[in-house]
Amino acid sequence: MSVGQEILEMLKDEISENEYNRYIKQLKFDEKSSLIDHAYFVAPNKLIASWIKTKYSEKLAHLFEIKTESRPQISIVLESDLKGRGKKAKKETAPSNVIQSLLNASHTFENFVMGGSNQFAATAAKSVSEKPGDIYNPLFIYGGVGLGKTHLMQAVGNILQAKSKSVIFTTSEQYLNDFTRHLRNSTMERFREKYRKCDLLLIDDVQFFSGKTETQEEFFHTFEQLRNDGKQIIMTSDKHPKKIAGMSDRLISRMEWGLVADIQPPELETKIAIINKKCDINKIRLPKDVVNYIATVIENNVREIEGILSKIRAYAQLMHIEVDISFAQTILKEHLGEKKANVTIENILEMVSKELNVKPAEIRSKGRSRVIVYARRIAIYLARNLTTSSMPELAKFFGMKDHTAISHTMKKINELIKNDEDFRLKIDELSNKITSS
Repeated sequence: MSVGQEILEMLKDEISENEYNRYIKQLKFDEKSSLIDHAYFVAPNKLIASWIKTKYSEKLAHLFEIKTESRPQISIVLESDLKGRGKKAKKETAPSNVIQSLLNASHTFENFVMGGSNQFAATAAKSVSEKPGDIYNPLFIYGGVGLGKTHLMQAVGNILQAKSKSVIFTTSEQYLNDFTRHLRNSTMERFREKYRKCDLLLIDDVQFFSGKTETQEEFFHTFEQLRNDGKQIIMTSDKHPKKIAGMSDRLISRMEWGLVADIQPPELETKIAIINKKCDINKIRLPKDVVNYIATVIENNVREIEGILSKIRAYAQLMHIEVDISFAQTILKEHLGEKKANVTIENILEMVSKELNVKPAEIRSKGRSRVIVYARRIAIYLARNLTTSSMPELAKFFGMKDHTAISHTMKKINELIKNDEDFRLKIDELSNKITSS
């Protein structure tokens, strides 16, 4: 059995049987084309290739490292992509002065859409790429899942790697596994040589160092040496360093030495810009109303966008159908699920209050200021559409005379939705946040 097939067998033990049989089992390791620093796997079609590349490239590279002590670049390709390589593939190692690192080539600053929610972190990362080791060292980026932390981190890595700098990108899990394996095999000098001799160390999701005393101790000394040598460190986490439980005080203080930058969930306009950018990169053409619909459907996880776009494109190609808003709604029905079942008027009131900065009591009051009336109308519209409450019930809840007042409000909102696209998008976004919460 080739080393590549052994790697696939190792992966089988770490993922669900369903995913292995549906995707990984269809991969074949191309031993002839693979190099010491570049492993090729052949997939039966573009959809499977894209899915595996996105979800499992890093894991495959890590398993290679465990098995062979070498971390190759992973390529998931089609049979046609390998034609013509033949004898051109040379069995040679990478230059000894450059540490191979698995970076996603598409993670660049050019492909990153900046908005108010991420501008500070993006600007900081770009500054680091221009003066590594000299400014904001370390750079600590934190925020929720799928907001672009890893993208920014790897954008810096891609720039420095193009300048022949040695770059290591790893997750906290991979770092921990490496540490455990080298400790068990009494090869810690090799471990330290790897992580302390690079020009740029990128560690994703450091919150998982929580409670790992020995790993934290080792990382502390690695951190100290890299920084003393003028090498750059970038870390990401889902929370601010001070809020990571089970982390030593001295390590927290080191994480805060440089710059701590957060990324917030993107506003609607940024989500639309991200979708358009992803469509350009992946050569997907979508009508404006479909783009706007997707932006209102996704929650805060920007990473969902690629999966949604891939799903729409795959269905459209397989069924030979032009993508329109009706088609998109049908395809994404599963994504949305049956979210409306447990929505209450109180849920709606809470979300509208938070989003429009109006107190719940004010929305239910008889206040007539423009802001309060605006918030009340939106809350009534959403309650009518997202709950089973009747108009008399809504009138009672919002302190109105009778159901005719609710009917009048619905008419006003429907007119706004019909004539103001920005307002319609805001309603759609609020609706999705409520049904997803």
